[in-house]
Amino acid sequence: MSQIGKEIADFKVQAFTNNEFKVVTKNDVLGKWSVFFFYPADFTFVCPTELEDLANKYGEFKAANCEIYSVSCDTHFVHKAWHDTSDAIKKVTYPMLADPTAVLARGFDVLIEEDGLAERGTFIVNPEGKVVAYEVVAGNIGRNADDLYRRLQALQFVASHPSEACPAKWKEGSQTLKPSIDLIGKI
Repeated sequence: MSQIGKEIADFKVQAFTNNEFKVVTKNDVLGKWSVFFFYPADFTFVCPTELEDLANKYGEFKAANCEIYSVSCDTHFVHKAWHDTSDAIKKVTYPMLADPTAVLARGFDVLIEEDGLAERGTFIVNPEGKVVAYEVVAGNIGRNADDLYRRLQALQFVASHPSEACPAKWKEGSQTLKPSIDLIGKI
């Protein structure tokens, strides 16, 4: 079943961010764009490369009024230990959400029940708390922060320009499409 348009469920989880623990709830997500970036587990192989890639682009996401939330089924204590020991994860300043009870992984339908781990899922949530884009990839395939950011920009553009559409490889400032009957068969 498609997740597009699905409102995220209420939640309350612990997070590790900026060298402290804090609680994050659904209310913290509302009013701005958000990325929920699920990964299988801390202290693994592909995951730190992805989280570091996001950390390197975090300033651009923040400037676009978007918060990144990385999520695994580990605890906030494990997130801190990983942050303290990994050079890649030391760069992470966005909230690392702890989901040991899998409330988020189940809510976004990315829980691998038999393993107690999350699939490698990425969800972009609009300021109203609704999923507007998502992808789930195999556990051994890393994702790209540049493409995720491009997708966020396109979603923000069409949210503020609902009569326009962004073609493949669209980047901010590029030409958009204005769907109409006259455009059919002309591309």
